[in-house]
Amino acid sequence: MSHSTVPRSAAEAETPAKTPAGSGGAAGPRSRFQSWFRFRFRFRDRKRSGNSGKLSLRLRFRRDRTLLLMVLPAVLLILVFNYIPILGNVVAFQEYDPYLSENGFSAIFQSPWVGFEQFERIFADSGFWHAVQNTFVLFFLQLVLFFPVPILLALLINSVVRPRVRAVAQAVMYLPHFFSWVLVVTVFMQIFGGAGIIAQTLRRHGYEGFDLMTNPEIFKYLVTAETIWKDAGWGIIVFLAALSSVSNDLYEAAAMDGAGRWRRMWHITLPALRPVIALLLVLRVGDALTVGFEQLLLQRQAVGVDASDVLDTYVWWNGIRNQDFSYAAAAGLIKGVVGLALVLTANKVAHLMGEQGVYKK
Repeated sequence: MSHSTVPRSAAEAETPAKTPAGSGGAAGPRSRFQSWFRFRFRFRDRKRSGNSGKLSLRLRFRRDRTLLLMVLPAVLLILVFNYIPILGNVVAFQEYDPYLSENGFSAIFQSPWVGFEQFERIFADSGFWHAVQNTFVLFFLQLVLFFPVPILLALLINSVVRPRVRAVAQAVMYLPHFFSWVLVVTVFMQIFGGAGIIAQTLRRHGYEGFDLMTNPEIFKYLVTAETIWKDAGWGIIVFLAALSSVSNDLYEAAAMDGAGRWRRMWHITLPALRPVIALLLVLRVGDALTVGFEQLLLQRQAVGVDASDVLDTYVWWNGIRNQDFSYAAAAGLIKGVVGLALVLTANKVAHLMGEQGVYKK
């Protein structure tokens, strides 16, 4: 057997041939220098990162500096418009008067401290508790009647076979999201108002007309219907994105096993939507005390204060119209604390159900 046919071991076969150091070529010294250079920097990075093997903060910053620069404008906007205004909640513990100084900011330092007096006024005000009651009634109605609608619409659109029909249906459904609340209320008034199309048609045929827009008893259902028409189509985008990640092989395998359309939806589609549903439900619960400001303010005069007053309109009426800024700030602070508690509670429930929620454990 010749020397060229002698089999080598696996280690010898996989090991590249080394260039002799004294062969006179430049590859030998250069390879040794590059190997030493890589080993030196790898040892330095491992030494900086510690014994745990994790990169240090400086190394992670150098690695992700491009991404950090990209996200920096968004972080600055959040700081300026979300976190810095939180410092203004200090006026809830004062008798704030913006006219004590030339500008409202310096007036904070000149306003007298009153402690928890504003909170005592709020808890003793029956109008505050009435606004809280209306807020939670609207929240539960929208949770029961509005929250499932985007899921059902997403399942309906996802079942459409033709892509063009699916795209047109989705565009038509989420188009009202771009309408302002002024336009939405006007459309409902032209349909369900006393001078609307339905009332005029009934009068022309000898029946008595009606005016749903000024009926306080059904106002909460009317507000929910307006919310569904405006925002339900926009909510299907998130669920359709979750459905697009489901492999068609699962549906084909289930169909071959004899599973019908309902069983495929129950055992494949809904489990794929479960994490998204849990996430949006946690966010919706955290937003429970915000059930619409402009929508209710536009219809406040038509149905009266008792039916339309919620926490947002209550804070606006006392803070802006009555210029009781400290009182309104205290009411808004209570709303924020309760909303935070609702988010943490709902997220804990999501963890107990095996879902991630807003953040991991």
